[in-house]
Amino acid sequence: MSEPVVERIGVLGGGQLGRMLTLEAKRMGYRVVTLEPLPNSPCGQVADEQIVAAYDDLRAIGELGARSDVVTYEFENIALESVRALESDGRLVRPSAHVLRIAQDRILEKTFLQEIGAPVAPFAPVLDERQLDEAMRSIDFPAVLKTARGGYDGKGQWVAHSAGEARAAVAAARGVPLIFERFVPFELEVSVICARGSDGDAISFPVTENQHDHGVLATTIVPARISRALEREVREIALRVGEKLEIVGAYCVEFFVVDGGAYVNEIAPRVHNSGHYSLDATSISQYEAHVRAICDLPLVEPRLFAPAVMVNILGTGKGDHLEGIADLLRDPDLKLHIYGKRHAALRRKMGHFTVVDPRLETALAKAETGRALLSWTPTRPLQTAPV
Repeated sequence: MSEPVVERIGVLGGGQLGRMLTLEAKRMGYRVVTLEPLPNSPCGQVADEQIVAAYDDLRAIGELGARSDVVTYEFENIALESVRALESDGRLVRPSAHVLRIAQDRILEKTFLQEIGAPVAPFAPVLDERQLDEAMRSIDFPAVLKTARGGYDGKGQWVAHSAGEARAAVAAARGVPLIFERFVPFELEVSVICARGSDGDAISFPVTENQHDHGVLATTIVPARISRALEREVREIALRVGEKLEIVGAYCVEFFVVDGGAYVNEIAPRVHNSGHYSLDATSISQYEAHVRAICDLPLVEPRLFAPAVMVNILGTGKGDHLEGIADLLRDPDLKLHIYGKRHAALRRKMGHFTVVDPRLETALAKAETGRALLSWTPTRPLQTAPV
């Protein structure tokens, strides 16, 4: 492998994933510029500079490309045309516009997965009433109707138990293309984060078990409590996804576990919330793996130091000051990460903490104790001088 020539990394998106990616990139000696519409973004706070502009502002996108040796993105709900414009201008974007196009569209994504032999729930595109009727006949109920593009954290989804509920979902979507999927009564959700280089070399992180709060990731448990055989199966599928899509960078594949098997739920072509634990519990983090992959550095298999539980600190909409941090940090097995967001809206991801312990049961208990210590209040309490 030749010596790397990347010195400057451009990041499309300014959220917490970009923040942690930037912190790892800075530790490794790179300069980082991010593009994000909101000033003083979590990523912008730690990057060398932030371009404040919309994701479809092609002038600003061109500026990001000119200031970067490689451009990446921290979430997939960005303008595909912006990534295509960068590539047309000769800029290196990893993962590519081709990968983003597939991952942005659930119909294309599930079709791709079906074509490579990955297990998926029965599905059909719904672009009009005729296709809805066909989907209801061929797939039956219960079903989930999801917007083909743009939905995340449970948004843009409707569960239907009858034709009437399905038609109501189509009406609620207001003409947006949908995918009609057989509802999977899954026992748990697991995910696998992988990273793949431009030379085809690839690694995978431990399989994680994910728990949600109204569609928002609340807790990640690693290693996932599944059989060794299923662990091998989902890892193999995740690595196949990266190979067939020719992804360069870190990515995540989510699965629903049902009756000892697994269905692929979705592909995220980026670093992922379920991989936060890797900052504290593995020999390299998913963020370092992503930097290595997009900058043509060697990839090494991550080692899990000990079982870990990651707890997302979600807003409640009841205030913007986080109480309980001092008590939380009394636990020496716990690491806290705060994202620099000002407003703790309901179920907004404001930070996370990770507990690492040789016994998973102990880590789970400590995680729940830590979660109970935290609360949001409207204002910081007044400090009183000691009497």
